[in-house]
Amino acid sequence: MSLPSDFFGRIVFILQHYGPSFLNGAGKTMAIAIVGTFIGCIIGFAVGIIQTIPVSKSDNPIIRFLLKLVKFILNVYVEVFRGTPMMVQAMFIFYGSSVLFGINMSNVFAAYFIVSINTGAYMAETVRGGILSIDQGQTEGAKAIGMTHFQTMVNVIMPQALRNIMPQIGNNLIINIKDTCVLSVIGVVELFYATKGVAGAYYTYFEAFGITMIIYFILTFTCSRILRYWEKKMDGPDSYDLATTDTLAYTSGMVKFPDPKKKEDK
Repeated sequence: MSLPSDFFGRIVFILQHYGPSFLNGAGKTMAIAIVGTFIGCIIGFAVGIIQTIPVSKSDNPIIRFLLKLVKFILNVYVEVFRGTPMMVQAMFIFYGSSVLFGINMSNVFAAYFIVSINTGAYMAETVRGGILSIDQGQTEGAKAIGMTHFQTMVNVIMPQALRNIMPQIGNNLIINIKDTCVLSVIGVVELFYATKGVAGAYYTYFEAFGITMIIYFILTFTCSRILRYWEKKMDGPDSYDLATTDTLAYTSGMVKFPDPKKKEDK
């Protein structure tokens, strides 16, 4: 079947013959972005919590040395992966792991691994900032009742910091959806790679990448709306009743006292 001469006819032709290729590429893009963001958040939370562990001169010298060493290594990891492009990281890790360590990883595994550790580096700084944004008095209060640093982070600080860093988590997901296109350099068949194959079949680069641009927009716009809705749900209702187990406490709204001026008028 010959390619139509008009623009919209070529669009319909491409969708009819290569629609599954676009869908498969979009599915792979979303899978890499979501899984990579999720694992990256776990890495970021772990690194962020470790970076905020206080070090004092009263601590055991060996523990203090080991903690400073771990923090130094984590700082190097964060700075390197935040300071280099993901495309370069993909090439270095995928091909370098084989040359240096003899590890022949598949390009799909490499894609998940690269996006995860790249996101983890960005999330580490986000988590650290979110932890430091919480009032120091809450940390001191938790330690005063005998909580360890880990217990303080998990039970007191992180639930509050999570709300502050939610926008950045969503932003990282949106970035990862778009940045998966750089993984085509190691042969990952995501949306961009699939589009190149479709465009090269009939030299319809304008039409094929026009379709891809719309698909990327739909993916990112949908995810941003879902995350925005999730943020509002985390905020809770604008007005609420105080939950308490004290039967003597007033538990249904606020107490309204009579206006003394109105009482005098009567």
